[in-house]
Amino acid sequence: MIDWGHSIVYITKVLFWDYKSNLDMSAYIVGVLAPLLLTLALRNSKSNEKKRGLLADVSGEPGYAIRNHRFTSPVETAWVGIKTLAALFENACNQHGNKNLLGTRIVISREMEVNQDGRSFEKLHLGDYEWKSYGQVFQAVCNVASGLVQAGHKTGERVAIFADTREEWFIALQACFRRNVTVVTMYASLGEEAICHSLNETEVTTVICGNKELKKLIDVSGQIDTVERVICMDDDSLLTEGSTSWKIFSFSEVERLGSENPVEADLPLPADVAVIMYTSGSTGLPKGVMMTHSNVLATVSAVMTIVPALGVNDVYLAYLPLAHILELAGENLIAAVGSSIGYGSPLTLTDTSSKIKRGTKGDASILRPTLMPCVPAILDRVRDGVRKKVDAAGGLSKALFNLAYNRRLSAINGSWFGAWGLEKLLWSFLVFRKIRAILGGRMRFILSGGAPLSADTQRFINICLGTPIGQGYGLTETCAGGTFSEYDDTSVGRVGAPVPCSYIKLIDWPEGGYLTTDSPMPRGEIVIGGPNVTLGYFKNDEKTKEVYKVDERGLRWFYTGDVGQFHKDGCLEIVDRKKDIVKLQHGEYVSLGKVEAALSVCPYVDNIMVYANSFHSYCVALVVATQSAVECWALQKGIEFKDLASLCEMEDTVKEVYSSLLKVAKTSRLQRFEIPAKIKLLSEPWTPESGLVTAALKLKRDVVRKTFSDDLANFYLS
Repeated sequence: MIDWGHSIVYITKVLFWDYKSNLDMSAYIVGVLAPLLLTLALRNSKSNEKKRGLLADVSGEPGYAIRNHRFTSPVETAWVGIKTLAALFENACNQHGNKNLLGTRIVISREMEVNQDGRSFEKLHLGDYEWKSYGQVFQAVCNVASGLVQAGHKTGERVAIFADTREEWFIALQACFRRNVTVVTMYASLGEEAICHSLNETEVTTVICGNKELKKLIDVSGQIDTVERVICMDDDSLLTEGSTSWKIFSFSEVERLGSENPVEADLPLPADVAVIMYTSGSTGLPKGVMMTHSNVLATVSAVMTIVPALGVNDVYLAYLPLAHILELAGENLIAAVGSSIGYGSPLTLTDTSSKIKRGTKGDASILRPTLMPCVPAILDRVRDGVRKKVDAAGGLSKALFNLAYNRRLSAINGSWFGAWGLEKLLWSFLVFRKIRAILGGRMRFILSGGAPLSADTQRFINICLGTPIGQGYGLTETCAGGTFSEYDDTSVGRVGAPVPCSYIKLIDWPEGGYLTTDSPMPRGEIVIGGPNVTLGYFKNDEKTKEVYKVDERGLRWFYTGDVGQFHKDGCLEIVDRKKDIVKLQHGEYVSLGKVEAALSVCPYVDNIMVYANSFHSYCVALVVATQSAVECWALQKGIEFKDLASLCEMEDTVKEVYSSLLKVAKTSRLQRFEIPAKIKLLSEPWTPESGLVTAALKLKRDVVRKTFSDDLANFYLS
């Protein structure tokens, strides 16, 4: 925690101009006045606002199209002569042979701790990172590629990688690329039905997995048709020959086989399918998206032009699922530019993460990364964790934090009288320095994607971590390519201008009331075109034809179903989702996703699903309570409770949470009919393991609706 005692004394001296101090007041005045004058100059030149996106001349369905301001046509590759992911990786290894590429922490010990409620949890004591150089990784990739052949994998057959993010995942991916083997990616959190569907539909013959995933495969082995061999990343495999019809190999065994019996590479062409990536299944069974090497390379090339000074000095913290395109594209980019990748997990990320043994360090503290990807749910939890500690400290400590935060917020919002210059440095050192240490203290850029990021969370991270956030918008179907906010764009609530590989076009959606002729901003359904747009869905021509189109110039377009509007500078804002709109009894339209995004910033909300029935005039909500916030409120009010479940059933608790939701709704300017009239407070968190959210923490709306069907029905009985 911050040493507030010393901090308060020091800041008091500064604020009241203690002449006994050694502060150089002339430097202080310059430090404050210079930014004020600069702000004035910038405000006077507001008419010269930077154009981040420009109108584009495109074909296909009529609409309002924007391109990146720096490129007149979509970027396909940023490297001369490089046209596939296999060539990109080999090129990087040739350039950076001795530099660290992949790092993994040593597991010193595993212990089981029992909580007061009787539940036991595994705690890890992790050591430092052990590193493999670019040269060592390339050799391992070549060995595993040859080992696949020796293990019996044939040309034209597919490999599935079914595991949590780790260095073996990346090595296996690159090994498959060197043999022109299409990789089927599967989230480690998939349920039995989705596992069988993914493997059987793609007719996979080889599965590469970890022990945890192997247990799942064993349970459904009788329902899997084409698998012939399993390669386990963990040497202590649960399977032995004879326990199934599958041939069993350890990852190290396959690497050894390849080392002893090397095979020439069979490199892919740009149009070859690199990955069949199964979506997280938020709307039912996952769909397999076919991505070519040129598709993924286009996104990697585009993002490289956006992150400033990306190169050999950067360290990237990898912990999101590699089965998600955001992480897969990110790691391929980081490897391409000579940076280092250190592996972690969401459960070991910080010193206070749930799997970290007390007194030991989390991944970020040891790695001290400069770059990391995030989904909004994780950033929301960082924000809530900091606020929880500040509220618990209370008194002068809380007052000082709020003063520092509000002063910096005022400056970021453009006020002349916010904290600039020396005062900014002072707050940074006294208040925010130890918060920044949560993620290692060296973070210079965070990439956020996968879902909308609230303005409140974005500003909180900007101020407390002192880090710009590049918020992006894209889909699996577009290889994560779409839009991305630039490093110097400090606005909130937007997702940036088109990335250099994409055109973004808005088309009219009259039924929803969104037109490209709307004033003051053109609005409509978002359609993405460019070399990053994928081939379509595997063995699903009907769905492919529904959402993919090719224009007369041969450019592929994907119809996202999202609704957006363009600002004057060419940046996109997501305002709605076609599938999430429900028409109420009196004709009002409610965008469920929009309301959920607005209410999710409530401190009592860990997760929320808004529900509306067209036969009624109001919507309702299921609210998963944030345990720390709700219990803290109860203790302050002197309310006795047995556990969180009993607390959530109390009328006073529901009233408090609902009151807080109403305040947030008012701040967010929600219409009266958009505000849930009733809520149900839930104590059990929604996790990928529960099946209620995807691995990317997106809501599985249909599953939640069916799980809580009785509760939702009861909302409308009275």
